[in-house]
Amino acid sequence: MITNIYSKKILPVLVTVLVALTVSSCTTKFEDYNTNQHEATDDMMDTDGLRVGARIRQMQRNVVMFADGDNIDSDYQIAQNLTNDIYSGFMSPTLDNNNGNHNGTYNLNEDWCRLLFIRAYLNIMQPWSKIVEEHQKNDLPNELALATIIKVLGMHRVADTYGPIPYSGFVAGSVDNDYESLEDVYRTFFAELDEAIETLTSLQLSNPEDKLLERFDMVYSGDVDKWIKLANTLRLRLAVRISYVNPTMAQEQISAVMANSHGLIANTSERASLKHDQINYTHPVYVIAYTFNSGDIRPGASLVTYMNGLEDPRRSAYFTQATATVNNNPIPDYYGVRLGIVQSNWEVYKGNRISNFNINAGSTEIVWVTAAESYFLLAELAQRGFISGNAETYYEEGIRMSFNENGVTTGVDSYIASSVSPSANPDWTGFVDNSGNSQGITGLGTSGLPTPVDFDNITVAWANDGMELARIALQKWIAIYPDGVEGWAEYRRTGMPYLYPPQTNRSNDGITDDLQIRRIPYPRDEYDTNLEKVTAAVSSYLGGPDTGATPLWWDTRN
Repeated sequence: MITNIYSKKILPVLVTVLVALTVSSCTTKFEDYNTNQHEATDDMMDTDGLRVGARIRQMQRNVVMFADGDNIDSDYQIAQNLTNDIYSGFMSPTLDNNNGNHNGTYNLNEDWCRLLFIRAYLNIMQPWSKIVEEHQKNDLPNELALATIIKVLGMHRVADTYGPIPYSGFVAGSVDNDYESLEDVYRTFFAELDEAIETLTSLQLSNPEDKLLERFDMVYSGDVDKWIKLANTLRLRLAVRISYVNPTMAQEQISAVMANSHGLIANTSERASLKHDQINYTHPVYVIAYTFNSGDIRPGASLVTYMNGLEDPRRSAYFTQATATVNNNPIPDYYGVRLGIVQSNWEVYKGNRISNFNINAGSTEIVWVTAAESYFLLAELAQRGFISGNAETYYEEGIRMSFNENGVTTGVDSYIASSVSPSANPDWTGFVDNSGNSQGITGLGTSGLPTPVDFDNITVAWANDGMELARIALQKWIAIYPDGVEGWAEYRRTGMPYLYPPQTNRSNDGITDDLQIRRIPYPRDEYDTNLEKVTAAVSSYLGGPDTGATPLWWDTRN
């Protein structure tokens, strides 16, 4: 809830925040432990794995932020929900803030664009650096490998949001960390994942029954084989991300993944998610949608329109049904909200007039990587000739796995075979939201790719009609929901699917309806404390001004 964002103080300077970790973080009682004779000794902490394990938990809690006693729900809202989530097409804000001059209308709010960057260095890079120190003192290669996988997973989300970042040369507590080009950052990601996979593979082969930091691991409870699968899948995700801009580097990484005997995340039991039996939490989207001002976020019109148009059975798993209708209009009773709507009274977009998110407060997991994503990655790679295999088979398996992961037990076969396109669906044409307000939507549209794709006439059923990659991109995008960081990155990387631009565009830095927003500008904190380095990064690495209109290095299909 935006009015209460700063009820918890966020220190304005990155280095100050990092230093403050030693006195304010949930994992920062280590000095007390070392000096208080009534607490655990160094030997006890080393034996129990507490010194490293507590930092592992801190990192896991900050890949996606949620209320955990340190972070609060509005931290997620401003770190991810009001940037990546809404720009992915998955969600749209339903909050009245500053007369509609905010991120939803491309009038970027500095305070809503800084937290992902700041917290990643505070709660991912900083504890990882401490684990490196512990490894250097106590020889903990396996623990470091696990931490490194988490670090890459967390920091690629930052890099894919902002662009060039301080990374391989990061020094905790430094006021002038050097930035690196996004290409070099990705090169380091791959090197780190390669080493981590090799280390954990050796551990798993020598001690297949051993658990690694079991009592601290909220994702896999120490299952080394699953961590290797996650690392492989993450490596493949990142290889596909750069496959248009640097196909040679991508192919090297793809080949390494395909040669690894552990394979990818392949089923629901292997997907990477924070388990409720390991930590008690409420999914932050639930809190924002149901408790903040009676709902600060609702499903996005782009996602709902595609799923309505394709008669997707997953709608009931993703959204609640709205109960009212508009003049007995036969439009299905799932209704989303278009980005950039400016209202003086948002009540018409709350309650049961508009669909909400079908999220259970106590059981819906925060998912880092779905199993379905693995199959869609393989489908794209097969279709583009990077690997052997049948793209259609991988594509259909991705859809089946998405149904399975979302608990949808019927309708998958007919959906996969469906020749219904949005334009041919009378229940979709002329989408009007359930508030009675037109959102200016009369069709989907054509993505401006080298070969334009008409998304009004796309079908789920596979056909050799030149729209194969568009089908893969669309179904992958639907399956990734509600992870807006990955959804927005995939939209920018592929140019697909077509997403509605904001109904009202009040961009203050040149973001157009045609290209839409491409990145988040660097936090003002960096200009206050690291001016020389961030200015050099913009000049040398970014490829354009530090605005939301500048595409990232791998964003070449816009």
